[in-house]
Amino acid sequence: MAVADGQNPLLGETTCGSLLQQLQQIWDEVGESDEERDKMLLQLEQDCLDVYKRKVDQAAKSRAHLLQALADAKSELSRLLSALGALGEKNFVGMPEKTTGTIKEQLAAIAPILEQLWKQKEERIKEFSDVQSQIQKICAEIAGNLKFSEQGGTLTVDEADLSLKKFDEFHAQLQELQKEKSDRLHKVLDFVSTVHDLCAVLGMDFFSTITEVHPSLNDSVGVQSKSISNDTLSRLAKTVLALKEDKKQRLRKLQELAAQLIDLWNLMDTPAEERSLFDHVTCNISASVDEVTVPGALALDLIEQAEVEVERLDQLKASRMKEIALKRQAELEEIYARAHIEIDSEAAREKIMAMIDSGNIEPSELLADMDNQIVKAKEEALSRKEILDKVEKWMSACEEESWLEDYNRDENRYNSSRGAHLNLKRAEKARILVNKIPALVETLVAKIRAWEEERDMPFSYDGVPLLAMLDEYAMLRQDREEEKRRMRDQKKFHEQVSTEQEAVFGSRPSPSPGRSSLGSTKKVVGPRANGGANGTPAPSRRLSLNAHQNGVKSTTKDGKREPHRPVAPVNYVAISKEDAASHVSGTEPLPASP
Repeated sequence: MAVADGQNPLLGETTCGSLLQQLQQIWDEVGESDEERDKMLLQLEQDCLDVYKRKVDQAAKSRAHLLQALADAKSELSRLLSALGALGEKNFVGMPEKTTGTIKEQLAAIAPILEQLWKQKEERIKEFSDVQSQIQKICAEIAGNLKFSEQGGTLTVDEADLSLKKFDEFHAQLQELQKEKSDRLHKVLDFVSTVHDLCAVLGMDFFSTITEVHPSLNDSVGVQSKSISNDTLSRLAKTVLALKEDKKQRLRKLQELAAQLIDLWNLMDTPAEERSLFDHVTCNISASVDEVTVPGALALDLIEQAEVEVERLDQLKASRMKEIALKRQAELEEIYARAHIEIDSEAAREKIMAMIDSGNIEPSELLADMDNQIVKAKEEALSRKEILDKVEKWMSACEEESWLEDYNRDENRYNSSRGAHLNLKRAEKARILVNKIPALVETLVAKIRAWEEERDMPFSYDGVPLLAMLDEYAMLRQDREEEKRRMRDQKKFHEQVSTEQEAVFGSRPSPSPGRSSLGSTKKVVGPRANGGANGTPAPSRRLSLNAHQNGVKSTTKDGKREPHRPVAPVNYVAISKEDAASHVSGTEPLPASP
C-alpha cells in the first residue's frame, strides 16, 4: 500500500523525500538491516551524483558549442563586412547592438545580420558577374574573337573583395569599353557606308567587297554583331583608300575622254542629238572627286564606252581632216577679210591639202597650228579695230560730203516737194560731219603712224597702204578747196562784168537756172563708196579697183570676199558732167549755196 502511494503521482507530489520515506517503510516491512540500508543509501547518493555530473558535462559541451558558434558568427560577420566593404557604405548594417548577455542572446542578435549580409553577398556576386561578363565580351570583340564573346568564357568572381569601390571600378571600366565599342562601331559603320557609296559610283559589287574585309559586315548581320577589331578597322581603312584612289583615277580618265569627245565634236560639228548620248560622260568634265556621287558614274563599262566613241571619232576625224582644215582656213580668211588684211587664200589652201595628202603632219598638230593662226589673226584684228572703226567713220563722212555736193547742185532742193524737209535736215547734219573730216583724218593719221612705229610695218587696207590713201585724199581735198576758191573768184568777176555791162547797155535777162547749173565747174575728187560724183572712188571702191588690177578678189564693206566685177573708171562721173557742161557758157554764175 505504501509502495503504491509513492508511485502514484495522484496521491501527492512525488519528491526525493517522499520516495525515501516510502523506501524506509518498505525496508521496515522487509526488515532490512542497517548495513544494507546504509549501503543502499550510499548507492543512491552515488547514482544522483553521476546524473548531475552527466548533466553538467552536457551543459558544458553545449556552452562550448554555443561559444564556438558565437565566435564563428562573429568571424563570418567580420569577413562579410570586409568583403562587402560595408564599413564605408551608407547602408552598412554594422555590428549587433547587444554585445553582452547570455551566449544565446548574443547569437540571436548576430543571426539576422549574418542572414542579411549573406543575401547582400549573393546579390553583389551576381552584379560583379554581370559587369565582368560584359567587360570580357567587349574585350573579346575588340580583340576580334567574336565566337568567344558570343559563347562566353569561364568567369571567376573574387569573393574576397565585393565592395562598392571595386564594383565602381569594374563599372567604370565597362563604361570606358562601351564607349570605345561605340566609337569603333561608329567608325565601322562610317567605313561601310563609304565603301557602299564608292562601290555604287564605281559600279562594283558592294556585298563581295565588304564581306571580303570581314563576313560580319554584311547588311544581314545585326549592328551589335559586327566586327570592331583593330584588324577589321585597318582593313576597312585600306579598302576605302584603295576605292578612293580607283575613283580618282577613273574620274581623271573619264575627264580626259570627255575633253577629247568635246574637242572632236567641235571639230566635226557633231549635232546636239548625238552629243546628248554622252551627257553622262561630259557632265563630270570639271567635277571634283567628292562631287561625283551618282551611282554608276565611273563604272568600267561607261569608261570603255567613252573610249570606243573616242576611237571611232578619231578614225572619222582622219577621213574628214580636209573638210575640217578647210573650215578652219575659211574662218581664218573671214577674220582677215573683216580686218581688211590681204592674204593669198589659194596658196594657203593648196599648202594645207598638200600637207594632209603627204601625211607628214599629224592632224591634231595641223589643227593646233591653224588654231594658233586664228588666235594670232584675232589679236591682229583686235589691234586694227580702232583704226578700222575710224576708217569707216571717215568713209561715211566722205559719202555724206559727196551727197551734200549733189544736194547743193540741185536747184529744186527748196521746192515743197515730198521729202524736201528730210533732205534739208540731212544736209544740216552732213555739213556738221564734213567740218569734222580734217580732224578725223588727222587723228586717223596719228593713230596709223603710232601703230606702224609699234609694229615696224605699214598699215595696209586690202593691200593698199592706208597712209598713202589718206595722203591722196588730202591732196584731192586741197585741190577741191583751190577749185572752190577759183570758182568764187570767177563768180565775182562775172558779176562785176555784168554790172558794168548793165551800166553801159542796160539790163538783160539773167541766164536760166538750168544753164547756170550746167555751167558749173567739175566736182573735186573725194572718197565715196558709190564711185564718185567727185571723180575718185571711195577707199573701198578704190581698193576694189586696185585689187581687180592686181588679180585679187575684191572685199565688200562687211569683210566678205566677192568675185571680180567691173568697176567704174576714175573720174567717170566728173567726165560725164564736163561733157554736159561743154554745151553751155563757162561764164555763167553758180547758184548760191544754202
